[in-house]
Amino acid sequence: MSTYCKFETALDILVGKWKPVILLRLFANGTMRFSELQRAIPDITKKMLTQQLRELEYHDIVHREVYQQIPPKVEYSITEYGQRMTPLLQAMNDWGEGHIHHLNELYGEDLTTELPERS
Repeated sequence: MSTYCKFETALDILVGKWKPVILLRLFANGTMRFSELQRAIPDITKKMLTQQLRELEYHDIVHREVYQQIPPKVEYSITEYGQRMTPLLQAMNDWGEGHIHHLNELYGEDLTTELPERS
Protein backbone atom coordinates (compact mmCIF):
# COMPACT_ATOMS: atom_id res chain seq x y z
CA MET A 1 0.00 0.00 0.00
CA SER A 2 2.83 2.45 0.77
CA THR A 3 3.96 2.53 -2.85
CA TYR A 4 0.47 3.62 -3.91
CA CYS A 5 -0.46 5.80 -0.95
CA LYS A 6 0.80 9.35 -1.39
CA PHE A 7 -1.05 10.73 1.62
CA GLU A 8 2.24 11.81 3.19
CA THR A 9 3.03 13.94 0.14
CA ALA A 10 -0.19 15.88 0.62
CA LEU A 11 0.46 16.21 4.35
CA ASP A 12 3.93 17.64 3.70
CA ILE A 13 2.26 20.55 1.94
CA LEU A 14 -0.53 21.09 4.48
CA VAL A 15 0.98 20.18 7.83
CA GLY A 16 2.46 22.76 10.11
CA LYS A 17 1.30 25.72 12.06
CA TRP A 18 1.66 28.27 9.27
CA LYS A 19 1.11 26.72 5.84
CA PRO A 20 -2.66 26.32 6.20
CA VAL A 21 -2.91 29.89 7.54
CA ILE A 22 -0.85 31.25 4.63
CA LEU A 23 -2.95 29.31 2.14
CA LEU A 24 -6.17 30.52 3.75
CA ARG A 25 -5.04 34.15 3.47
CA LEU A 26 -4.01 33.74 -0.16
CA PHE A 27 -7.18 31.89 -1.13
CA ALA A 28 -9.28 34.57 0.59
CA ASN A 29 -7.39 37.62 -0.67
CA GLY A 30 -5.90 36.57 -3.98
CA THR A 31 -2.56 38.25 -4.60
CA MET A 32 -0.77 39.60 -1.53
CA ARG A 33 2.53 41.32 -0.94
CA PHE A 34 4.93 39.86 1.62
CA SER A 35 4.24 42.71 4.04
CA GLU A 36 0.48 42.18 3.71
CA LEU A 37 0.88 38.50 4.56
CA GLN A 38 3.03 39.43 7.54
CA ARG A 39 0.36 41.86 8.81
CA ALA A 40 -2.39 39.29 8.19
CA ILE A 41 -0.49 36.69 10.27
CA PRO A 42 0.98 38.77 13.11
CA ASP A 43 2.48 35.88 15.11
CA ILE A 44 4.64 34.54 12.28
CA THR A 45 8.26 35.64 12.05
CA LYS A 46 9.67 37.03 8.81
CA LYS A 47 12.07 34.07 8.61
CA MET A 48 9.28 31.50 9.07
CA LEU A 49 7.00 33.22 6.56
CA THR A 50 9.82 33.24 4.02
CA GLN A 51 10.58 29.55 4.63
CA GLN A 52 6.96 28.46 4.37
CA LEU A 53 6.38 30.50 1.21
CA ARG A 54 9.50 28.99 -0.39
CA GLU A 55 8.27 25.48 0.37
CA LEU A 56 4.84 26.25 -1.07
CA GLU A 57 6.51 27.82 -4.11
CA TYR A 58 8.68 24.72 -4.58
CA HIS A 59 5.55 22.55 -4.69
CA ASP A 60 3.97 24.95 -7.25
CA ILE A 61 1.17 25.83 -4.86
CA VAL A 62 2.19 29.48 -4.51
CA HIS A 63 3.53 31.77 -7.23
CA ARG A 64 6.10 34.44 -6.37
CA GLU A 65 6.19 37.47 -8.65
CA VAL A 66 9.17 39.81 -8.29
CA TYR A 67 8.88 43.31 -9.73
CA GLN A 68 12.17 44.98 -10.63
CA GLN A 69 11.62 48.36 -9.04
CA ILE A 70 12.83 50.40 -6.11
CA PRO A 71 11.80 49.61 -3.48
CA PRO A 72 11.51 45.94 -4.49
CA LYS A 73 8.00 44.56 -4.74
CA VAL A 74 7.17 40.87 -4.35
CA GLU A 75 3.67 39.42 -4.61
CA TYR A 76 2.37 35.96 -3.82
CA SER A 77 -0.68 34.19 -5.18
CA ILE A 78 -2.09 30.69 -5.53
CA THR A 79 -1.02 29.01 -8.76
CA GLU A 80 -3.47 27.43 -11.17
CA TYR A 81 -2.18 24.07 -9.98
CA GLY A 82 -2.63 25.18 -6.34
CA GLN A 83 -6.26 26.07 -7.06
CA ARG A 84 -6.86 22.34 -7.32
CA MET A 85 -6.50 22.23 -3.52
CA THR A 86 -9.73 24.21 -3.08
CA PRO A 87 -12.05 21.16 -2.73
CA LEU A 88 -9.60 19.50 -0.34
CA LEU A 89 -9.28 22.56 1.88
CA GLN A 90 -13.05 23.16 1.78
CA ALA A 91 -13.70 19.54 2.78
CA MET A 92 -11.21 19.83 5.65
CA ASN A 93 -12.85 23.08 6.80
CA ASP A 94 -16.33 21.56 6.60
CA TRP A 95 -15.20 18.50 8.56
CA GLY A 96 -13.56 20.75 11.17
CA GLU A 97 -16.77 22.74 11.62
CA GLY A 98 -18.76 19.51 11.94
CA HIS A 99 -16.26 18.14 14.44
CA ILE A 100 -16.53 21.24 16.63
CA HIS A 101 -20.32 20.91 16.50
CA HIS A 102 -19.99 17.23 17.45
CA LEU A 103 -17.75 18.08 20.42
CA ASN A 104 -20.14 20.83 21.52
CA GLU A 105 -22.96 18.29 21.56
CA LEU A 106 -20.80 15.67 23.24
CA TYR A 107 -19.42 17.88 26.00
CA GLY A 108 -22.03 20.63 26.13
CA GLU A 109 -19.47 23.40 25.72
CA ASP A 110 -18.90 26.09 23.15
CA LEU A 111 -15.65 25.02 21.51
CA THR A 112 -15.86 27.37 18.53
CA THR A 113 -12.91 29.46 19.68
CA GLU A 114 -10.48 27.01 21.22
CA LEU A 115 -10.31 23.34 22.09
CA PRO A 116 -9.35 22.48 25.67
CA GLU A 117 -5.83 21.25 26.29
CA ARG A 118 -5.38 17.55 26.92
CA SER A 119 -3.90 16.48 30.22
